[in-house]
Amino acid sequence: MTALKMTISCFFFLQVISCLLSSFAPTNVQGLQVGFYDKACPKAELIVKKSVFEAINKDPTLGAPLLRMFFHDCFVRGCEGSVLLELKNKKDEKNAIPNLTLRGFEIIDNAKAALEKECPGIVSCSDVLALVARDAMVALNGPSWEVETGRRDGLVTNITEVLLPSPFNNISSLITQFQSKGLDKKDLVVLSGGHTIGHGHCPQITNRLYNFTGKGDSDPNLDTKYAASLRRKCKPTDTTTALEMDPGSFKTFDESYFKLVSQRRGLFQSDAALLDNQETKSYLLKHMNSDKSTFFKDFGVSMVKMGRIGVLTGQAGEVRKKCRMVN
Repeated sequence: MTALKMTISCFFFLQVISCLLSSFAPTNVQGLQVGFYDKACPKAELIVKKSVFEAINKDPTLGAPLLRMFFHDCFVRGCEGSVLLELKNKKDEKNAIPNLTLRGFEIIDNAKAALEKECPGIVSCSDVLALVARDAMVALNGPSWEVETGRRDGLVTNITEVLLPSPFNNISSLITQFQSKGLDKKDLVVLSGGHTIGHGHCPQITNRLYNFTGKGDSDPNLDTKYAASLRRKCKPTDTTTALEMDPGSFKTFDESYFKLVSQRRGLFQSDAALLDNQETKSYLLKHMNSDKSTFFKDFGVSMVKMGRIGVLTGQAGEVRKKCRMVN
């Protein structure tokens, strides 16, 4: 074979390989990039950061709900801002039971209003949500990462589509749900580490404490002293009491969550479940014994991956003027 023929053959071989690889890439991810608004709205990220820092300085407990808001958005229809939409009939994602404890929507509104004043019709609400999640963690002295932007906003919200990973899930369900979104076991453990901040509520653990197998028993995978402490705070009929996800450290983004789970002191069944798979358990123990910077780096990588789920780019969707309604 001549050199020219070999070159041509290699070229076409590489083209075929490239096509095959691209067919396995997550949909529309090629439309995202770091610094998407650098030319069209160069102050965009600074404007969002200012809104977030002002809010977190006034109320640090908003950090966890803002992080969770992005997670809840991405796992339903993808990261396209459908969790922000409101319908007159209340059949929107916001009113689904898992989303009733979300807070901080006004921070999204404030950031979006400031962006519309600076550069109307340019920055999507779904990108605001992605930036807010990152900036909220930075405001709590947590991890930082480069946020890919370029998302566009969805046009649909439907309460019946909110099927999120649950605090009651076992490890098989969690792995399946994360894999269906292109996230692996490491992402599951790392993103669960977000439970280092914020609160849960008594109804999410009542069964673990009082009726785990339907026989009036408690979850054997829950540390007995911790269970007794939780029972003092949560009576069987308590529907409102908030519980620190990471007792003593719930306002600080750190790796202490992994130590608690390893000691059977994770608040949710889904936290304890991370010990039920060899791969997730090994990741958990690795983070427990590593320095904070390793966890922070891994968290950023997993957040970027999650931020690519089901995105709308190019001419798909729209850029909303106000985040609670379609244009």
